[in-house]
Amino acid sequence: MSAGQGNIPEKVIDSVLEHNDIVDTVGKYVHLTKQGKYMKGLCPFHSEKTPSFTVTPEKQIFYCYGCGKGGNSIKFMMEIEGLSFPEAVKMMAEESHIEMPEVQGFAVISVNPERERLLQAYEWSSKFFHYLLKNTEHGKPAMAYLRSRGFTDKMIDQFQIGYAPDTWNTLVQFLTKRSFDLEEMDKGGLLSTRSDGTGYIDRFRDRVIFPINDRSGRVIAFAGRVLGDAQPKYLNSPESQLFNKSRILYNLHQAKNSIRKLRQIVLFEGYGDVIAAWEAGVQNGVATMGTSLTESHISMMKTMADELLICYDGDRAGQSSAMKNIPMIESAGLRIKIAVLSDGLDPDDFVRKYGPERFMSQIIDGAVSTTKFKLIYLKKNHILLEEDGKIAYMKEVLPIIAALPSSTEREVYLRELSSEHQLSYESLKQDCNLIRQTMQKNMPDGDNFDLGWNNGRHKKEKVSTPTLLPAYHTAERRILGLMLQDVEVAQYVSERLGEAFNIEDHAAIAAYLYAYYAQGKHPDISRFISSLQDDRLEKTLSSISMMDIPREWNVELLDDYIREIHKVPQQQVIGLKKEDMMNAERSGDFLRAAQIASEIIALERQ
Repeated sequence: MSAGQGNIPEKVIDSVLEHNDIVDTVGKYVHLTKQGKYMKGLCPFHSEKTPSFTVTPEKQIFYCYGCGKGGNSIKFMMEIEGLSFPEAVKMMAEESHIEMPEVQGFAVISVNPERERLLQAYEWSSKFFHYLLKNTEHGKPAMAYLRSRGFTDKMIDQFQIGYAPDTWNTLVQFLTKRSFDLEEMDKGGLLSTRSDGTGYIDRFRDRVIFPINDRSGRVIAFAGRVLGDAQPKYLNSPESQLFNKSRILYNLHQAKNSIRKLRQIVLFEGYGDVIAAWEAGVQNGVATMGTSLTESHISMMKTMADELLICYDGDRAGQSSAMKNIPMIESAGLRIKIAVLSDGLDPDDFVRKYGPERFMSQIIDGAVSTTKFKLIYLKKNHILLEEDGKIAYMKEVLPIIAALPSSTEREVYLRELSSEHQLSYESLKQDCNLIRQTMQKNMPDGDNFDLGWNNGRHKKEKVSTPTLLPAYHTAERRILGLMLQDVEVAQYVSERLGEAFNIEDHAAIAAYLYAYYAQGKHPDISRFISSLQDDRLEKTLSSISMMDIPREWNVELLDDYIREIHKVPQQQVIGLKKEDMMNAERSGDFLRAAQIASEIIALERQ
């Protein structure tokens, strides 16, 4: 067993790696496309427009040339789900039906016990609230409210909806009986401290409870919708070590399979909308947690889908939010469609009023482009029956059409405006072309206007020249690359170089590799990475593993690399001697200077 592995037997780690192919593991989160012997996609760990995230099926590793993250499938799960090494192994073993032996202290080292207790508390509290809703007198008013909103038993069970009674200590007593630390429960957002500081009370009271899950399906927070007139109408769990609302999307754990299949996400504003749409057939729907859409949300969605369909409420506030989010989504490179709901209805209301079939055909399938949506949205600002209103509207919408790169698109929208408002198409086209010419004049020199239209999405990216590594650095990386592929190389290098690498991380990797092979193990980069348990070394090793190093080698090649590595300390000695020689010359000790010069010549000959 290796340090930091939480007493997990190596055979379990090996089995987990064997049953969790790197392409399948990463493919659940990142859209990968084949490029030769590699698979490429957009990195889920940082925002990028050009794929630099690379998976090597042959070596069972991933590496991002942009942010430097890399490793095997276990490391990927640790990074993407925020897990410790033992937590990731345990989760992957359970999903692969690998038997976990009872080992003393298993999965305790490196696991956050407080986090585990909080997850357990949320899981039990969720089941408790669901039971109270369905089986008690307390829950009847909440059940009546849900029925009035069109929620069926099937929907209530599917989304584990519950009810927190109008009392001060129901959950406090429930958690106390199960020996949970109430201070931890307060810190984790399940309880609140009394105003006089003498104890704890239930945070959620007289509210319909919607459990919020992470993408693995674990309950990490609650959203409570009040039954009476109390404020706020919706109350979310506060942010905790489990819950970060700017990175969580409601229902992602259930929607992710459909999202990956369709390569599309439907984004709603509320929990009720997601649930009503799910029942209507939209199984790729998610919602933000009562917060604005963030760049973290978009970055996460971009790894799973190519298109985002915004389905916000039909009132002024909902449509303004959609309008506000367009530039941020476009700049991330996602395609956008926008659902247009009339009469101020929200998606939940629409489903109940007109039924699921019409919701799917009119709202989801009838979603419009961003340009069309802008034309519809801006129309509401003007009285179009008056000439002044019509002219003001045209002044707002023509620059939007003029900025479109496609002449066909421009013609479609101009003809639509011409027909709808009884205006000459030729006049509209002339005005549009004048605006377009002005835009082109105002573009920075050398920019391509057709690529500069949409909020920075197509800004020219600077092509950075790769830094040329010193010869000894490249030699160390190449010799390590060969050692990873061949035990014989490692033995040869061990005898002639040992750990005398000039770069500290390279020396550490070599030491680990000698020990790894000394245990009788065979070359396997994915398994070797698991033995390191050091972020920096894993990144360095992943980067080295991505080098295209031929499997063929000979002693002359290895000797060349070793000579290049040995040169560095010798060059440092020569550098110091040259300084000594110059100091001797300055002080007039020419005999001493001549002696040092002959030493330098001898060293340089070596």
